[in-house]
Amino acid sequence: MNLRERIGLNIRNLRSSKRMSQEDLAHTAGIDRSYISELELAHSAASVDILEKIAVAFDVDPQELLSKRG
Repeated sequence: MNLRERIGLNIRNLRSSKRMSQEDLAHTAGIDRSYISELELAHSAASVDILEKIAVAFDVDPQELLSKRG
């Protein structure tokens, strides 16, 4: 699994665990819902600024988006 795929999976898992829709996350993070989908599917690479917005929306350390999960 490459880093883009790991980030996408982590976003999807965190979003699900917080019972957020893509629309909820997009609204909270201030980014487009279709971009959330592209990130989760690893079709786009996120900038550091976008990762920070998503981490703030989830109320987690940005490292959580990069971490390997068991």
